[in-house]
Amino acid sequence: MAEAFANGWIIDIILGLMAIEAVALLALRRTSGRGPSPLEILVSLAAGLCLLIALRVALTGGPWQLIAVALAASLVVHLTDLRLRWSRSAAPSTERSP
Repeated sequence: MAEAFANGWIIDIILGLMAIEAVALLALRRTSGRGPSPLEILVSLAAGLCLLIALRVALTGGPWQLIAVALAASLVVHLTDLRLRWSRSAAPSTERSP
C-alpha cells in the first residue's frame, strides 16, 4: 500500500473512480432529466480533480510549479462552482408558501 502512495497509483485509481462517477451522473441526468446540469456536475468534479493532480505531483516529487498551477486551477474552478450554485439558489422559486 505504501508503494501505491509513493508512486501515485492510488491517485490514478481515485481519478478513474471520479471518471466513472462523472459518466454515471451524466447518464442519470440524461435519463431522468433531474439533478444538476452537466456543466454543474463537471465543474463540481473538476475542483477535486485539480486537487488530486496537485497531490499526485507532490507524492511523486514533481516540480513545485506544477503543484502551484494545479492548486490555483482548483481555486478558480471552486469559485466557478460557488458562483453556479449561488446563481441557482438566487433564482426565484416557483413553489408557493402555505
